[in-house]
Amino acid sequence: MRVHIRTTPLRGHRRIVGALSAALLCTAGVTAQPVAARTPDAPVTTLAGTDTAHSPASRLPDGLAKTPPMGFNNWNSTHCRAEFNEEMVKGIADLFLAKGLKDAGYRYVNLDDCWALPERDANGKLVADPRRFPHGIKAVADYVHSKGLKFGIYTSAGTKTCNEAGFPGSLGHEVSDARQFADWGVDYLKYDNCNNQGVDARYRYRAMRDALKATGRPIVYSICEWGENRPWEWASDVGHLWRTTGDISDSWSSMLGILKQNLPLAPHAGPGHWNDPDMLEVGNGGMTDTEYRSHFALWSMMSAPLLIGSDLRKATPETYEILGNKDLIALDQDELGKQATVLASEGGRWTLVKELANGDRAVALFNETGQPQRITTSARQVGLPQADGYRLRDLWQHRDQHTTGTISATVPAHGTTVYRVSADRRWADYPPAVEAGTDGTPLVENDTPTGLRSTVGNLGGTPARDVRVTLRAPDGWQVSATSPPDARALLGGETLRTDWKITAPAGAQPGGYELTLTAAYRAPDGQRLTTTLPGSAHVVVPPPAGTAYAAELPWLTVANGWGPVERNTSVGESEAGDGGQLTIGGTVFAKGLGAHAPSEVSFYTGGRCTAFRARVGIDDESGDKGSAGFEVWADGKRLTESGTLTGEDAAGTVDADVSGARTVRLVVTDGGDGVDHDHADWGDARFSC
Repeated sequence: MRVHIRTTPLRGHRRIVGALSAALLCTAGVTAQPVAARTPDAPVTTLAGTDTAHSPASRLPDGLAKTPPMGFNNWNSTHCRAEFNEEMVKGIADLFLAKGLKDAGYRYVNLDDCWALPERDANGKLVADPRRFPHGIKAVADYVHSKGLKFGIYTSAGTKTCNEAGFPGSLGHEVSDARQFADWGVDYLKYDNCNNQGVDARYRYRAMRDALKATGRPIVYSICEWGENRPWEWASDVGHLWRTTGDISDSWSSMLGILKQNLPLAPHAGPGHWNDPDMLEVGNGGMTDTEYRSHFALWSMMSAPLLIGSDLRKATPETYEILGNKDLIALDQDELGKQATVLASEGGRWTLVKELANGDRAVALFNETGQPQRITTSARQVGLPQADGYRLRDLWQHRDQHTTGTISATVPAHGTTVYRVSADRRWADYPPAVEAGTDGTPLVENDTPTGLRSTVGNLGGTPARDVRVTLRAPDGWQVSATSPPDARALLGGETLRTDWKITAPAGAQPGGYELTLTAAYRAPDGQRLTTTLPGSAHVVVPPPAGTAYAAELPWLTVANGWGPVERNTSVGESEAGDGGQLTIGGTVFAKGLGAHAPSEVSFYTGGRCTAFRARVGIDDESGDKGSAGFEVWADGKRLTESGTLTGEDAAGTVDADVSGARTVRLVVTDGGDGVDHDHADWGDARFSC
């Protein structure tokens, strides 16, 4: 859960060593209590008046969570707001049936923090908040059960939960609370880590395991200790799943950072014991649909619990389409239970492979970058046997094709293409796989023709006939092919390359615009098929002559580790506009950018600028904490770096010769020591053009 008791004035900056992003710990902005340095078998002194269980439970697995749990948790969409109540929970259960989510495999409807009153009753029992749950928790559980679903609840392995209101935790009350949960009909317990009083994590989580077991009710046990004590190494006989990271937030950088922390832990996952990279943010509005598709696909590849974190009462058709993708869910729920591993990762191009129970391989081609990229591998490389051809099922298009061995796609920026691949003797019965791609995202100045090249290739062993390629741009744009856009046939392994000229109208505003490349072709059986690649062009405006301040220019791309990049203020907290004056070592800068590691901001300079200069360092709002490195890149080449600057350092200076560069990218790293209060300022950042 979230919102822990504060011990620092700034939120969301807890150290996560080696992480890409400042992922928050079991919610926005809390610092957990320290964990005592004591071995799990050392004697423990319990709190006075407690009822901690002492008899050990039988070893897990116990037949529960043979596949990763699927369901809903309210926290990401409601936090502790008043809208979290009995009516909402029942409404979610109704939607599971009405929208086909139950049929897709979702079962658990789980409450998070704030369901209880701040104090126990005279008998030491937990009491549901009568405003939120006027009929009590058991009545809500009974309603959920009446729909053929399961019910979950939340508390913390501490004296209080994580919310600053201080709701009662279960440390010292394990037996009583477990019995109460069982009596209510709870099927799932999320057990957090706040206010733990320094008691050893293994002891605390084992105590609740034993108490749950003693009730005799089968309850899936979710350990939410944020990966602080490496639970993947010791919790397979304690819980059915364990959090491997801090909290996710609804941003690309948070999702990406958590992905990179969870991927290396694949050997520890399996039936009955799962790595948990936190709940889904799909549909909450902080990412694009392309990014949400990547989020869902990558969680499915990692055999992660799929717990919906958006308010389904407000969800769009696109959100339901993503969450209800049965082809991807089948990967997550595959009975073999193997988490995907990384086959290759270079230049932001990722290839993940997941072995499936029937011998198939799931292959995810993930593009981390802000530009379309071609990612390719082969059937042999992903572990399939030698064969003349392979069935290639696109799990977003829900379409079967064949390949002679190449597994490839031009993947949109921040996108993920997922295939299920199998050696199939009937491979020739499927149409040939035809791949469409472009050579990047064109940067288009208004009323100025810009070139783009497309490629269409046949990956199969049978011909693709009557091939016709089209490129569609927004209304008012001009598009023309300057080389042939069609071919009578493409044999296996052949490629059609077409050059295009695109022109944006004079009034087009700076920013991204959709381009769609479509290749239509005829399969050997006469079936007419299409392959479509969504892409984009970016309308750009060159900087004005003279001095151009970075804060006054539009940026091409932007990513930030915590909150948005701010113009002329520090990054502050997670909301836009909540920073202060840019201040490094007591020196105030009127202009510049406030960022937080890891961060990247790119600009179009169009070959018109000669130099970039900035004063850089950790903003004074971090105190003496924080460390970061500052880098300037031009057209993909690093020009200069500051070295590591800390919260105790005065402002440094970066100067870079950017003569002739079309794009310039400002990068902030974590200084090599993980993310911890890394509020990074580009003071007085300016171009000479």
